[in-house]
Amino acid sequence: MMNEHDFAGLTLPMMFHQTCKRFPERSAIYFKGEQLDYRTLASFVKRFAEGLRQLGIAQGDRVAIMLPNCPQYVVAYYGILQVGGIVVQISPMAVAGELEHYLGDSGAKAIVVFAPLLPVLENVKNARELLGTIVVELPPTEAEYPEHCVKFEALLACSEMDTPAAVRDADVAVLQYTGGTTGRSKGAMLTHRNLVANAYQSHFVMKRREHEEEVEQERILTVIPLFHVYAMTVCMNIAILTGAQMILLPRFDLNEVLATIKETRPTLFPGVPTMYVAVNSHPQAVAYGISSIRLCVSGSAPLPVEVIKEFEEKTEGVIIEGYGLSEASPVTHFNPLEKRKPGSIGTVVPLTEARIVDLQEGTTELGPHEYGELVIRGPQVMSGYWNLPEETARTIRDGWLYTGDIAARDEEGYYYIVDRKKDLIIAGGYNIYPREVEEVLYEHPDVQEAVVIGVPDAYRGETVKAVIVLRQGAALTSEEVEAYCREHLAAYKVPRIIEFREALPKTAVGKILRRLLREESSQPHET
Repeated sequence: MMNEHDFAGLTLPMMFHQTCKRFPERSAIYFKGEQLDYRTLASFVKRFAEGLRQLGIAQGDRVAIMLPNCPQYVVAYYGILQVGGIVVQISPMAVAGELEHYLGDSGAKAIVVFAPLLPVLENVKNARELLGTIVVELPPTEAEYPEHCVKFEALLACSEMDTPAAVRDADVAVLQYTGGTTGRSKGAMLTHRNLVANAYQSHFVMKRREHEEEVEQERILTVIPLFHVYAMTVCMNIAILTGAQMILLPRFDLNEVLATIKETRPTLFPGVPTMYVAVNSHPQAVAYGISSIRLCVSGSAPLPVEVIKEFEEKTEGVIIEGYGLSEASPVTHFNPLEKRKPGSIGTVVPLTEARIVDLQEGTTELGPHEYGELVIRGPQVMSGYWNLPEETARTIRDGWLYTGDIAARDEEGYYYIVDRKKDLIIAGGYNIYPREVEEVLYEHPDVQEAVVIGVPDAYRGETVKAVIVLRQGAALTSEEVEAYCREHLAAYKVPRIIEFREALPKTAVGKILRRLLREESSQPHET
């Protein structure tokens, strides 16, 4: 069993350099047919850190990263930490208003940005106040940029910064901005201890039962965006902890993903439900050698049981579902390999406690099979929200993180997420959990994707709406969907409004944008 002594006092730069010394010849990164070994990666990180120091970045300064998955992301992330800075993770899809909030709220001193995104940055008022705008080109070109910009390669031309800044494990390493589903995004302060602990915790659950030196090097298919907390830990930081290879893809394109699997034969595939749905829909998925993947890890959103069943039948792979949130670095639960329970998020990872408490006050612990709010305590729980002490006090109480998720547990300590507190539909006084309805819809052979939301209703307060994407070539009517649901659900849970779409709106990481669908359906519906 692991214990806290395994990572006591360890910072991310210390973890990084331990691995680089241990496995200097190993391939650290595969990207577009090129590979980078750990010795070279360590040199790049030290050079980038020295370049930041020469730009004026000091310990505690915030530096933003706004890049797709690429080797420069890994170099920038660990280079910022090497100089004692704090990484501010920003989606490459952020628009000017969002970017202005992230840079202004964090007080970022510099940004590492993908060259095609410079026009977005130019529309941000406080961008010109940055000490440096570090431009990443894929591949490098002879293009010239404004005076305040410096090319990424210029920092790599610096000498190596041998000694990392003297940071402590309690210091903030990353500001991870939440999705902002309720107002402005908040910056979760994740410390070195939080992130190192979570890498150890996640690896403990995912690792082979043999010692990792006695088996082949793990190869992690990294298509989830690294700016997302899930990929940061389960792809990048676990790879750095264990000396694995990151197979980096800038975006999820099914044909490119399958071709990359065939070429590189990854052993781990952290994904999100929409990715597994896409693989299920490809008629030749098995022919691409997907059997090389010993383990698929699903997170970020609930994984319908029917999707697991179909994927495993097609590929002979194994999917374990986990659970986490930005405020917990993010992993708190995983299905253990020894005993998976489809539909469950599994048991708590080592050194973590969880409870189900009442939805009203959040103080009474509930028993098995009772629905309440999931609260969590462990070394991966953030130190708080950046510059938001009152919000921090509401979210972390007596050391317990209040997740906002409605859940239940069984007698064996397996947890089941029912829904977000804010996603709960109350129709005519009845509590309706969208996931329960979605599970039924996913069992229909003609349904590829489905999401259920509550929409305003003049009589019932809210009513149930289903938005459905059909499988290619399938035909289904609203009446047929309603009749099917009536066979499998209590009458009050049956969707009253059914909409068919070609695709569902999703975030960059592939999570369905339930909030956007709710906003589109915000006008009261007359029944």
